[in-house]
Amino acid sequence: MTPHGQLTVRRPTDVSPDSLVRLMRTHEKSLTGVATYSREDALRAAGHPGYEENSWCLTGPGDEVIAWAALTPRGNELDAVLTALPGRHGVSAARTLLCLLLDRADALAVENDRPYSVTVGDVLRGDEVVPTVLKEAGFVRGATTGQYDIDLTADALPMMLPDGGAVRAADLDDPGELAALHALHRRCSAKGPKTEDAAVYAAALRRSRDAGGAARLLEVSGRPAGHVLTTGSGNEGRVLEVAVAPAFRGLGVGLALLTAGFAELRARGAVRALSTLETGDVHRAEAFVPVFAVTGARSLTRFRLGPA
Repeated sequence: MTPHGQLTVRRPTDVSPDSLVRLMRTHEKSLTGVATYSREDALRAAGHPGYEENSWCLTGPGDEVIAWAALTPRGNELDAVLTALPGRHGVSAARTLLCLLLDRADALAVENDRPYSVTVGDVLRGDEVVPTVLKEAGFVRGATTGQYDIDLTADALPMMLPDGGAVRAADLDDPGELAALHALHRRCSAKGPKTEDAAVYAAALRRSRDAGGAARLLEVSGRPAGHVLTTGSGNEGRVLEVAVAPAFRGLGVGLALLTAGFAELRARGAVRALSTLETGDVHRAEAFVPVFAVTGARSLTRFRLGPA
């Protein structure tokens, strides 16, 4: 642990998970009015390879977490998160953790003899701390992602499948099926970082399954066309990923996968779901309102720093 004035740098494994969850929920609620971060989200983050050496918390008085940062290597990219509460220590906390992130990125570049770009994602619209600190360090704004609240108590839509299409549960113990899911993940149109290592991706899928998640595969005439990954806890669920193979885009596969994902969550008792989709303007949700019961939307932005 390293003190920085009245703040102390700690590893997330050395602080209460509940304190980290409180940080994220307080941050979300202050900006959007709704808190979505859960203990399951914290456990998913902790399951990333190298999490312990690639993550930090800053604690203030009472050892309460006031800022958190972590990075995950994905091919030639380091996918990072950075959150700091506004207030007296907000900017200094964000700067301190960003310095740790960038120092670690430099160390990994030397250790692995490869250049890395760094992306800080999931920055909420309205955050006045993190974007300012990122821009000071030379980061530029990238893609915007929309996170939509879906009311699962509304009447469910019938699933519209393309000709020859069928949806089934993916077999996460079948190496061939895991390879198909990973190929879909790597080739999906989302601009966010991809998990290039097939073994790491498979391990993440199995962890999610063991925690109550599900993976459903859509095939067209026996060919993998897309998949949807979901997870749920209590009455809340989340669509983690929707991936459509390039050859099957424009055929309604993505819509069918979302419908299947929401049906899976509804069957598990969820009454509300979060679905994240890349979009130019999250507040123009007209495309989803007639199809799904959208009750709210928020913007998440990625900031990117190229390799030195």
